[in-house]
Amino acid sequence: MQLSGADILVQSLVRHGVDVVFAYPGGASMPLHQALTRHKDRIRTILPRHEQGGGFAAEGYARATGRVGVCMATSGPGATNFVTCLADAKMDSVPILAITGQVKTPVIGSDAFQETPIVEVCRAVTKHHYLVTRTQDISRVVKEAFHVASTGRPGPVIIDLPKDIQDEKIEPDWDPPMDLPGYRPDRKVAPAQLEAVLTLIRQSKRPIIYAGGGIISAAASSWLRMFAERTGIPVALTVHGLGGFPSEHFLCVQMLGMHGTPYANYAINEADLLLAFGVRFDDRVTGKVSEFAKHGKIVHIDIDPSEINKIKQASIPIVGDIQQCLRSMLQIMDNDADQAPSRNAFAEWIRRIEGWREQEPLRFQDRQDAILPQYAIHRMWEIIRDRNGLADTIVTTGVGQHQMWAAQYYRFNTPRTWFTSGGLGAMGFGLPAAIGAQAAFPDKTVIDIDGDGSFVMNIQELACAYCERLPVKVLLLNNQHLGMVMQWEDRFYESNRAHTYLGAGPQEEPYPDFVKIARGFRCNAKCIRHKEDFDDAIIEMLDSKVPYVLDVLVPYQEHVLPMIPGGMTVRDMIKA
Repeated sequence: MQLSGADILVQSLVRHGVDVVFAYPGGASMPLHQALTRHKDRIRTILPRHEQGGGFAAEGYARATGRVGVCMATSGPGATNFVTCLADAKMDSVPILAITGQVKTPVIGSDAFQETPIVEVCRAVTKHHYLVTRTQDISRVVKEAFHVASTGRPGPVIIDLPKDIQDEKIEPDWDPPMDLPGYRPDRKVAPAQLEAVLTLIRQSKRPIIYAGGGIISAAASSWLRMFAERTGIPVALTVHGLGGFPSEHFLCVQMLGMHGTPYANYAINEADLLLAFGVRFDDRVTGKVSEFAKHGKIVHIDIDPSEINKIKQASIPIVGDIQQCLRSMLQIMDNDADQAPSRNAFAEWIRRIEGWREQEPLRFQDRQDAILPQYAIHRMWEIIRDRNGLADTIVTTGVGQHQMWAAQYYRFNTPRTWFTSGGLGAMGFGLPAAIGAQAAFPDKTVIDIDGDGSFVMNIQELACAYCERLPVKVLLLNNQHLGMVMQWEDRFYESNRAHTYLGAGPQEEPYPDFVKIARGFRCNAKCIRHKEDFDDAIIEMLDSKVPYVLDVLVPYQEHVLPMIPGGMTVRDMIKA
């Protein structure tokens, strides 16, 4: 039976288990959308209001499920609107597949209407990329794209599909062989390497685990917990590692790095053994690289060989799957008790960390006359914990001060409940990512903690949320400023305001009126500025059956603290 290229692609998506596609149509992708209508019983097509919203929604879906998120756009500007999403997914190791329409093959390269060489544009921000020039290749390309996106270090793949290739009819081969020479993502680690790691642990007096998003990508969270409890080693988490180890666990020292806890950063600085699991030594973690973790040995385990010894030289560098490594080390200790550290071997080290935790916990000077953003986030967490259960709540964020306060004051105990743009720091991520997560899990509560600057960048996706019946919630911490840039102005530029004020003037009411905007999209909304109104407003938001924007007016003078300035060390930490 002959099928069009568009139908072959859509059926290939079905065969790879795709149930949701975030797709915005245009001239060069119309055949694909027509094919989607013929498969609407198998694939739900969600219409974003901007291609970037669709790309971020695909990321939210992928982060929530661990499966490949799929987005689709037309050629030219539709395709280029995916660039930020692809760059974000590349940096944060998120498996997404972007499918773009392209002009017909005879006019490629002629600057035809809505033509861009999107594969060339995206070559540096994708894990792999395809320009399909034969309809016969579509099923193979889709098969390879899912394999590449989801194996090894996950990442984004783009398929560019000319319109004439979509229209041509052929008899498809549904199980073609893949053609990926040199791509070997599955790397088994020899037991001798892991025994060497255990030897270093037994020799250590002050070890610490530095765990990142690779723990969650590898579905290794439960194994990390067993390993930490078995060895008694404390755990510090990156911003993407949050939820990979329970924040309320006694061994968790929370987030490290620029806005991490003082005690996490002190522990990293004083450790004689750093166990780096599923991390890439990002500059927001290391600060001044030569001073980071310089007092001890480093074990670095990561699936991506390009990350090994890229930033810090490791005493034991291991390329491999972190879940397999943790399972194997636990098995080695089960089979030979002498391979494990002695019971309470690190008790003195734990007491020292606890002393730091007691002396310098995360703190803020609460006020009764205003709602502080730190209070709002932590109080919402308490209400959800006592009311809905944290495991059934997913939190996304935009980028800025609110993002770091969420990482500090919301406690994540389970994986895949926290999504943020970490590596790229893309404002506008929060709302569409929440939509993607809600599409994946309709029965969960999904909350975007956002700032007024970040939220407005993709505010149009409220229309998508309403029309698709995806009741996402937005806790909008509205300080009328680009807060993080303003904080740096205060700290390093003598408080000179260089275009960071977002309001309409000092005598005006807060601008814009987010309640009117949200209601214009038929979403529920409320604005509050008094602390006594907060609890009832949060409960009303959580109970809403349609999307809800809670606009919380907060003081703009607050800073995210502690803070280690970029390129500096724990000794330069700003605490007040």
